[in-house]
Amino acid sequence: MSPFFQAYKNLILQTSLSLSLSLIFTFLKFPIFFLHGLYTYIHPENVGNKPSSSGVRAAIRRPSASDSGSGLEGVSLSSKTNAELKKRNKSKEKFEFDENNAQIFRMKLDEGHLQTRLFFNEYHNSFVFSFVGISCLLLYKYLGRSESSGVLANGDLIPIIFVVIGLIKVFVALSKITFEKSASKRSEKRLSLTFGVIGFLIGIVSLSGILPSVFDFHFDSIEGSWRVFIALSMGFISAFLYMPAGKNARSFWLGTDQIRCDLSIISCGWFARMILYANYLVTVFTALLWVNPLTAILVNKNGYDGQGPIEKLAGNVGFSKLDFARLRVLCLMLSGILQILAVRPNLQMFLNEAVLSWYQRLHASKVPDLDFSRAKVFLHNHYLCLAVLQFFAPPVLVLLFLGLSQIDSNSFEKYHLVCGLLPCSAIVKEVAMFMAWWIVFVWAVITSTCLVLYRDGILYVY
Repeated sequence: MSPFFQAYKNLILQTSLSLSLSLIFTFLKFPIFFLHGLYTYIHPENVGNKPSSSGVRAAIRRPSASDSGSGLEGVSLSSKTNAELKKRNKSKEKFEFDENNAQIFRMKLDEGHLQTRLFFNEYHNSFVFSFVGISCLLLYKYLGRSESSGVLANGDLIPIIFVVIGLIKVFVALSKITFEKSASKRSEKRLSLTFGVIGFLIGIVSLSGILPSVFDFHFDSIEGSWRVFIALSMGFISAFLYMPAGKNARSFWLGTDQIRCDLSIISCGWFARMILYANYLVTVFTALLWVNPLTAILVNKNGYDGQGPIEKLAGNVGFSKLDFARLRVLCLMLSGILQILAVRPNLQMFLNEAVLSWYQRLHASKVPDLDFSRAKVFLHNHYLCLAVLQFFAPPVLVLLFLGLSQIDSNSFEKYHLVCGLLPCSAIVKEVAMFMAWWIVFVWAVITSTCLVLYRDGILYVY
């Protein structure tokens, strides 16, 4: 091995990995391949007599006499007898309802379909830069750093650059979809603003030391102006995550078939349900690991041997501080990975929600008005990439912030220009970890609240 390669090994490997992954993800179209195999739906106004000519197929439709020769994989919505079907056919002329216009068609997502959706470029760029940054962080963790090498030779700057770019891309995409006028209701935007204000107030109270901190974080080395900046960041994250977390709760509610609709085309399979349940449980558990009452119970601070009054157990049994810190990092990483795995079933449930709306309208009356369901199918198809970003952005932010917290703070202190602007020793370890946890905490709180409201019948999927 040449002395030059030995001296600049980390820099060469980091540069090669980042460039090669950027080219591979772009030219092999990994963001599109990530969504391969999912189905979307169309609800045309006039189906015509040859529904199979355009390559689409009916996902659910009423049975007809030509089912055996049409080649469409339809699912019957009724188990009525032939006599009842004849009576219904006779009543068609009276109600003037054309059942052909009630059919809904299913089609696989492909490259051409995805590239024409709104926010596809934002999803593509966020996907590429985020995964390149995460890959560079993993390589950094594997290679380690040499104290004898210089700042440039260590290659520490490469993962930092891609992580920062990934964070900027994701936050810009989240801000765009949050303020998109036609993508959400005015009430949802107001609630997003309300959660943003609540998040900011929680940050001010927790960081200022007015009340005993409920969260197990220490920001003693950060000045007051930067504490205000952290509180503002908490508020923005809370505002940006309200609508994605609410959509995540709806997808969980449908995917686990909590509404008991017994339609296989709407709910998930057993493997996807396991991912949804595991994702929710791990997210809630991770969110509780920084809450002080639980921390006091799980951490052994005094080396207690287990003998003595039961009231002495708190703070005397459990993990050591080092093992508990490792558990936190592991749970944050596992939560981010499970949320990424849940993106596909969550997106499919978002698309299937339009099918449920169509099904409900179809059975609402003898002459159903399908204009609402037709509009809902169109909007869910139109804002497909927006929903992908809402499901994809939170776990990616968690992993990027978590990776940034694992970079040695000495690497930042050697960049004098950066350290002249930022509190480097704190931004790497404590603040980045706090932001990763805050995203998980807000996600868990909003999702759990929505699920409780769904269970009580206050909210419902329509």
